[in-house]
Amino acid sequence: MTRLIDLPTLAALVHDMGPEHFICELADEIHADFLRWNAFDKTARAASHSPQGVIELMPVSDGRLYSFKYVNGHPGNPARGLPTVMAFGVLAEVATGLPLLLSEMTLATALRTAATSALAAQALARTGSRSMALIGNGAQAEFQALAFHALLGVEELRVFDIAPAASDKLQRNLARTPGLKLIRAASVAEAVRGADIVTTTTAAKRHARIITPAMLEPGMHLNAVGGDCPGKTELHPGVLRRARIVVEYAPQSRVEGEIQQLAADHPVTELWQVLAGLAPGREHADQVTCFDSVGFALEDHATLRLIHRLALARGLGVDVALAPTDGDPRDLFGHTRSRLRRVV
Repeated sequence: MTRLIDLPTLAALVHDMGPEHFICELADEIHADFLRWNAFDKTARAASHSPQGVIELMPVSDGRLYSFKYVNGHPGNPARGLPTVMAFGVLAEVATGLPLLLSEMTLATALRTAATSALAAQALARTGSRSMALIGNGAQAEFQALAFHALLGVEELRVFDIAPAASDKLQRNLARTPGLKLIRAASVAEAVRGADIVTTTTAAKRHARIITPAMLEPGMHLNAVGGDCPGKTELHPGVLRRARIVVEYAPQSRVEGEIQQLAADHPVTELWQVLAGLAPGREHADQVTCFDSVGFALEDHATLRLIHRLALARGLGVDVALAPTDGDPRDLFGHTRSRLRRVV
């Protein structure tokens, strides 16, 4: 049988554990998988692009478990009453191919993206970073704020969005977060001024230049989340040329990330190398660093494993017969006969 976890079930689990606690557990799981980087059979995601957005499949395997995620990105969806990003994922045994888990991944993707961002910032941001500018206050914003609050101790959040209603929503949702002060800014430049960390989570599918070289300050860490497909960026190329750039999986990031704007041989470091101690993160206090995040299948693999483990331990979800596991395994047609007998 396959365990099915739908959105209400995962949302209830996150609520019961507390979002920050869940994100911390997830960050540990993702960190552990980055440390076993060479155990994974890796590939860039397969993407189907249209004028309206993109639909992607993200597979990965560690030789024991295989996973994939279906995910879309359609910036125009909110006007239709739909999320910009929707996703589901599957976790399966490599030895048999049996699917173990079918899970929602819309909420889970937001959680894993935030956990990965904060994990990277632990290695790249200056020690003692306590203020963060958050540009783009849509569906990802609260998760980023809570991840950086929990894992880095960020106390001051300076927020800006071109849609005031998005910032209103963010302010409501974070109003009861102890130790987190939210300041609304009138512009991007005002939000980033003096910030230790700058996180961008905008949705528009275009070559945007939200952060410009004039906004950079010594020691600033940039967490670029919104640019995640060809033709979609958030940072001015001049910003990237001044920064030490860390990515998840270079072959994918060079096509989809901020670095699609740079030469194909522009030097970047993969996050696993930093976490494993094979490459430095921040080299000196005044260095500008950038985590060019596009999302990678290894992070989803860790997320699906955590969801599966928690679901089994807590008795969550339902078992569904996604594949025939009873009777003669060679008699697939027999399942249709048993259904006909019940109907008659």
